[in-house]
Order: sequence, then structure tokens, then C-alpha cells
Amino acid sequence: MKALILAGGRGKRIDPLTDGGNKCLIEINGKRLIEHNLDMFVNIPEISEIVMVVGHRAEDLINRFGIEYKGKKIKYVIQPEQRGVVNAMEVAREALEGQDFVLGMGDQVITGPKIHEMIKDFNEKKLFSSCGVIKEEDHSKIGRTYSLMCDPEWKIHRLVEKPKNPTGNLQGTGFCVFSFDLFNYLDRTPTNPIRGEKEMVDLIQAAIDDNKHVRAFFVADKYTNINTETDLLYARSIMKEAFS
Repeated sequence: MKALILAGGRGKRIDPLTDGGNKCLIEINGKRLIEHNLDMFVNIPEISEIVMVVGHRAEDLINRFGIEYKGKKIKYVIQPEQRGVVNAMEVAREALEGQDFVLGMGDQVITGPKIHEMIKDFNEKKLFSSCGVIKEEDHSKIGRTYSLMCDPEWKIHRLVEKPKNPTGNLQGTGFCVFSFDLFNYLDRTPTNPIRGEKEMVDLIQAAIDDNKHVRAFFVADKYTNINTETDLLYARSIMKEAFS
């Protein structure tokens, strides 16, 4: 299995804090944002290699980390245009070499991570996909990512991108495990008419609609993606709390 980290976005909404640089290199509690994710992946024996998709200020990441991070090989893939998560996954397809993969976003943080446990569950249950989730009572936060509708065994039947009125308190994260066969559903994935991009949620839903076994897994205690200064302050607070 490989790890796929998406780190190619511009992050315009947080530009004043990055001086136009790569937001994945913002410092949070003594580490660069992306290093919190790298450190989770390097300690998982099932992961043979890290594939990192880069785009905006790609040289900042390549020059900082080189071809290896704490003994784990890094392979870089350039995303020529920032056209969303599905496009970033698509440009990394060849680099994944047909292997299943765990997905991580370079601009997200979690506390109490259970990535390794999620991978083991994926393998033991022979799943098509495992979507990392948390319990979140603040529905406005769920509305920034995606919500899930599951049966009592946590099999997912429906995913909703950025719901205005989420049902339940499950919030989807960008940390997921996928069979490489997920790429077979790219052609079935519609283009979002507002964003003009294919969404990861719709890609997974296409597989679910084809009766593939996709489950939710409680991957962390707390989670946030970072798009604004408020997000950054929250990320720093939960990371400080986790390590205090």
C-alpha cells in the first residue's frame, strides 16, 4: 500500500499568513502542517512509499523534504492546474502503480489518529474503501466537508458534499483508504456544476451505487481542514491540547 498526500492547492483564503507560499508549510506547534501527516504515515509498516501531489510552489516542498522522509521514500507528482481532489488523485494514478492507497490532505490535521487501525480494518474486511470520520456536534463544521448515512454496521449508503443541513453528527474527513479500483469509477463521476470539478464524495458514491463495500471508520478524536485564520487557530488549539 502507498500513502497519497495532496499538497498542490494554492490556499488563497489564507494567503496573508503564507506570504503566497505553500500553506502546507505553515507552522503548527513546532512542526510544519504537512509534517504532522508525514509523521503519521512513516510509522505505518504497510506503507511502502509516500506519493505527494504538488502544484503551487512545488519547489518549496520538494526542496524541504527531498526524496525521503525519516526512511520512507517520497515520490512527487506535479498537478499542472489546481482542479480539485479527484484531479489530483487522477494525476497520481501512474505513480500509485496499481496499489491500494491511504489518502491524506496536506492541509488537514487530526488528533488521536487511528490511521494504522483504519488500514488494518480495510485489509481484514476486504473493503473497497474506508472513509475516516469523526463525531462532530457542530453541524456548521460538517457542512464544510461531507456527511454520511450508514447502516448499524457502518456500511455507507450515501455521502453528501458540504450539506446545508446534515443529518446526524458524522463528519467525513480527507483521510480515507481506497482500493486502486476506485479509478474505474472516474468516468461515472459527474462534474460539479458550480465548481467545475469532480468531487471525491461523488467518486466514492459512484462505487457505492455499484454495490461496492464502503465503510465509515472513526479515524480521530478531532479534525479540521485549514482554509482560514480561524481554522488555523483551531488547529493549533487542538494540537496543543493533544500534546499537553
